[in-house]
Amino acid sequence: MFYKSTRGFNEKLLASKTILEGISKDGGLFVPEQIPVISMQEILNLNSYQDTAFLVLKNFLTDYTDEDLKFSIEKAYNASKFDDKRITPIFNFDNNCLITELWHGPTSAFKDIALQIMPILLSIARDKNKVKNEIVILVATSGDTGKAALEGYKDVKGTKIIVFFPHNGVSEIQRLQMVTQEGSNTFSYAVKGNFDDVQNNVKAIFNDRTLNNILIEHGFELSSANSINWGRLVPQIVYYFYSYIQGLQKGLFKNGTRVNFVVPTGNFGNILAGYYAKKMGLPIKKLICASNSNNVLTDFINTGVYNKKRRFYKTISPSMDILISSNLERLLYDLSGGDSDYVASLMNQLKEDGMYRVDLRMHKKIRDLFWADWADDDITRRQIYKDYTEKNYLLDTHTAVARAVYFKYIDQTSDDTYTFILSTANPYKFSVSIYEALFGKPNHYKSEFDLMFEIEEKTKVPIPEQLRSLKEKSIIHKGIIDKELMSDIILKTLNIKS
Repeated sequence: MFYKSTRGFNEKLLASKTILEGISKDGGLFVPEQIPVISMQEILNLNSYQDTAFLVLKNFLTDYTDEDLKFSIEKAYNASKFDDKRITPIFNFDNNCLITELWHGPTSAFKDIALQIMPILLSIARDKNKVKNEIVILVATSGDTGKAALEGYKDVKGTKIIVFFPHNGVSEIQRLQMVTQEGSNTFSYAVKGNFDDVQNNVKAIFNDRTLNNILIEHGFELSSANSINWGRLVPQIVYYFYSYIQGLQKGLFKNGTRVNFVVPTGNFGNILAGYYAKKMGLPIKKLICASNSNNVLTDFINTGVYNKKRRFYKTISPSMDILISSNLERLLYDLSGGDSDYVASLMNQLKEDGMYRVDLRMHKKIRDLFWADWADDDITRRQIYKDYTEKNYLLDTHTAVARAVYFKYIDQTSDDTYTFILSTANPYKFSVSIYEALFGKPNHYKSEFDLMFEIEEKTKVPIPEQLRSLKEKSIIHKGIIDKELMSDIILKTLNIKS
């Protein structure tokens, strides 16, 4: 299978080269030339997460051998990395609502699902393509991707990883996870501004030919671990299939029964994986997009107008504090029938005018596939409190947004379809917000860790060991930089004189 750019650059790459490059030379995103289909009988024959991952990846990563894929899957998804052998277990919540817990990996966030296997796939790709340069993984993060990428690429031969995150735009625990990361090849920097500022500058760096030529001259080349990289997105398709398979195994519904998924998302990567799963044959009825107060995706799905010119909110669900949803470009490309000129025109309008409007035909397709709404911080807190007091289940802030949007969907549609809510993080990654939702504002506390242990004492919900151990690592991060200096920081990190 070959991959091409959403913006029409005349270049077709195999999967391994696509993963190495990350983003196309024209600024577009790589997409497969066709979407493979998996039959319902093949789905019925699957038993484990590992089996499911092999089938999905084999269909997309066609220049990887079966041995390559089996090695990668066994190394990524095992008991030393995940605390549940199902990797992404489902939890039967209430009525026809289920939760898929995606946070049982080493950093307690759903990003582990992709970022435990992606470094292995990239290392294999480096050998396949006889790359001699050192690969520099460049990451913009709104919180969870940074730590998951740092952990995944730690000490991976032939790579360095540089993570940029918005200063005061991540939780204290997310920040500490990143700045205390071990590994001789890992680096992280806080940037003044919000996530969109960071993400835009990372994209600009990928398209800066002068900078890239300097790096190549010194034996380095850039790649990405964000969901703009196909190698990051394709592993996320797996847990949609495996959620369905677990539902079958529990006898909740019969093979072929249509289901819904509610997905908290800001950059559109997580829900886009569900769209690809649907195109591959998974019987999905509706993909429900859940946003926080930065509800640019909700407005787009409901109106057909994407407008980033709006107030930016810092919320208690910071991983969704995004106004530019990069992966939406892949959806637009697919729904337009691969019209790269149309997509390039929309992306240029977004860059020049801060907005674009899709045509009526495109908007209808989007509305048929997706349903969207949002929840502000007050609604999110109330949902956390309600589900803990009534269900004895502790949601993180992002999953609570999805749960609140699920109820809005039910109220407006009366749809009783079995519905999976994708739970994206362990609640202890956002201890201040969880504490306030359950017990009100604390009178005083020394740090977020004080509240984390107090929540554990009061709720009896155990703290994951990888978060508990952070207590001993509490430090102040002084590496705060201006966004305009990100290119210089890359050169300095790599010991290149500018």
